[in-house]
Amino acid sequence: MRALVRAESWPIAGGFRIARGARTTAEVVVLELEAEGQIGRSECVPYGRYGESVQSVLQSIESVFEGLADPPTRETIHTTMPPGAARNAVDCALWDLEAKRTSRAVWELIGLSGEPSAVRTMRTVSVDSPEAMGEAAAKLAHATMLKVKVDGGPDLERIVAVREAAPRCALVIDANESWTEQQLTAWLPELEAIGVTVLEQPLPAGKDGALSTMRGVVPLCADESFHDRRSFSTVEGRYDIVNVKLDKTGGLTEALSTVREAEVRGVGAMVGCMVSTSLAVAPALLLAAQAEYVDLDAPLLLARDREGAMHESETSLLRASAAIWGGA
Repeated sequence: MRALVRAESWPIAGGFRIARGARTTAEVVVLELEAEGQIGRSECVPYGRYGESVQSVLQSIESVFEGLADPPTRETIHTTMPPGAARNAVDCALWDLEAKRTSRAVWELIGLSGEPSAVRTMRTVSVDSPEAMGEAAAKLAHATMLKVKVDGGPDLERIVAVREAAPRCALVIDANESWTEQQLTAWLPELEAIGVTVLEQPLPAGKDGALSTMRGVVPLCADESFHDRRSFSTVEGRYDIVNVKLDKTGGLTEALSTVREAEVRGVGAMVGCMVSTSLAVAPALLLAAQAEYVDLDAPLLLARDREGAMHESETSLLRASAAIWGGA
């Protein structure tokens, strides 16, 4: 067995800005796990919001394989590694490796009845001036749904500008923890009047108890407040939807269980991602059929994607590619 792990940087077309700051590149970590002549690949995104860095994730992944002659099992890493980007990389590489070694695609291994069909993703409008966000929305007006990033500034003006530029698009407003309780109280009726479909993580995680008295106006989605199945108890009564991201759950294995539990609990599911290439998004595509909302446009934000990717920016369609990940 041989494990090769490296950092990569991928340019973002035009940059990307949310409430926590702006970036011009997607900084990712790639794992290639070789065993018996087969290679399983994966990609994760270290996220500073959760105390991760590229260097810390590289070190965490490398430590998993020190002294091992054979790959660990998924069961082992889920008991020895905490949820997060590093475990996501190891878990997804193990899935890809198993597909290669058994000549069965990952969709077969997880028990799907057929190969996943193309998925239509929502598209992202980054934080900017109301005018600039309106212009960006106009270019994406062909999409079914837009995710509108806001930061606690002139957000109503921004949302109105997007609505006017893309009147047929459903709107998901993502505040990334940037609103105050006072802003939320004042703006919720306005969002309802504008016709907002979902409001995502308006208040900081751990300081969102007030949401329990604000439900019923616009559906609320937990992102930073929700990581994996252990988070259901903390978001219960506050949110209607949870955003399931592999870099938060720590891999496809836990993400599958998390989406299933959301269904059992009667909670809506959004499948999301960090800014990344198609290699990171490919495993998440297997969750899309079970999710009410699909927010996987990260590869469409890049100036270029990995060779073999089959996504379509013009139609917002994402297609699985065996050349990228998960094929037999």
